[in-house]
Amino acid sequence: MRLSWRRSSDAEDRFEHWIAQQHQRRVLAGETTPSGPCPDEKFLRDLARRSPNISLSDPRVDHAATCPTCMSRLLALRQKQHSRRRKLVIGAAAASCALIVIAILVGKYATQRSPTTDNAVAVSQMVDLWDAGTIRGKQPGQLQSVSLPAARINLTIVLPRHSAPGQYFVAITRDQNGNGLVAEGLATTAANGEKEQITTSIDLSKARSGQYFLSTTHEQDQASYYYPLQIK
Repeated sequence: MRLSWRRSSDAEDRFEHWIAQQHQRRVLAGETTPSGPCPDEKFLRDLARRSPNISLSDPRVDHAATCPTCMSRLLALRQKQHSRRRKLVIGAAAASCALIVIAILVGKYATQRSPTTDNAVAVSQMVDLWDAGTIRGKQPGQLQSVSLPAARINLTIVLPRHSAPGQYFVAITRDQNGNGLVAEGLATTAANGEKEQITTSIDLSKARSGQYFLSTTHEQDQASYYYPLQIK
């Protein structure tokens, strides 16, 4: 009986490790869409060493487990912590994050399986800014006005000419200073011929009709470009 229990436990451990590896691969490949901004360095350090002061219900934990930038930093911090004892490989780094990833996946599944979420249909929308003018911060300029419905949206944005590839933070705000955040998303560029485009999910279902601003911010440049947005 003891031998049978050990084999079952080993199989479960391998299955959990495999789940963690598959989730980590999707995150690092930019196939997930984290919510909210990246947490600060202190929070990531506490999370990497699994500090008891951090609750798994903290929304920053959910973000770190689905953000390629934060996941990469977490793996690097874990590797640094163990460097004095052994040399880590990617598989060992993934195993060190397994408990966090599995707990978050279970929590997300339990909380998101509600009738409202399941029955809500996301609308696919495209915003083409290839020939659009931009304003950086408060600089004046001629902008292309775009329109989106008040719904859950799978939003594809064709970025303006000469846009740099990489990760972009997308936000819907009430003004062009970034105030009054209505929705946000994170996406990595994908080449479409000579154009760069990003796709992310945003929820505008609770937004009132009116004038807003759509902004894009590159992860390295950190400069936000704003476009007038009409929500109908």
